[in-house]
Amino acid sequence: MSAIQIKKELQALANRGKAHDLQKFFQTAPGQYGEGDIFLGLTVPQIRAIAKKYKELPLGQVENLTRSNYHEVRLCGLIILTFQYKSQKERSEKKKIFDLYLKVLTGGYINNWDLVDVSAPIIGAYLIDVKDPYVLLFKLARSKSLWQRRVSMVFTFAFIRAGDIKPTFEMAEKLLHDKHDLIHKAVGWALREAGKLNGIALRDFLSAHSHEMPRTMLRYSIEKFPERERKKWLLDSKYS
Repeated sequence: MSAIQIKKELQALANRGKAHDLQKFFQTAPGQYGEGDIFLGLTVPQIRAIAKKYKELPLGQVENLTRSNYHEVRLCGLIILTFQYKSQKERSEKKKIFDLYLKVLTGGYINNWDLVDVSAPIIGAYLIDVKDPYVLLFKLARSKSLWQRRVSMVFTFAFIRAGDIKPTFEMAEKLLHDKHDLIHKAVGWALREAGKLNGIALRDFLSAHSHEMPRTMLRYSIEKFPERERKKWLLDSKYS
């Protein structure tokens, strides 16, 4: 097993027309959030199939994939990391995967929303057993990097899945005034999921903050509410 072999298999599936469409979809033009990223033109099921085939790839080779110039190669590496994280029983092995993930993140290779969203909810589970996860979460939330800030929010999905919604509300409050639309969407999405576990807690958060939440964030967070209630939150927040 080697990163070289995986890259060859991914490149063999390249589709120029699809790559062009993906580069537009993920906003890779100058000045856009995905500026400069390069796509091969693969579908996620294609990438997942190859990742599954090579899920036991040595960690050093996985890191090689995550540092590729090609978006789909990096995505494949991250999916392999999630497979390996879920299969590990030893805390020490999970730590190696988590540490590599942070290394790749701070190195700038996790640099679009799909790369964050496919990996952070799974790798973030490592923080559940950390004595004070907020040290790292707050550090990421303060980053100049859009993607590190998004990871700080999406990491909390692991807590939600474990039945703990407190980190989601803590990070939502930290990121409440972030300027970027992709953070507004991530925060609203996480709040909506937390609300599925505890609707009262979500409504309490909205009562305190809906008047200062960006519109997109608010809309995402109340998406599962009854229509009449959604309209009321939107109207009340507009005039509060």
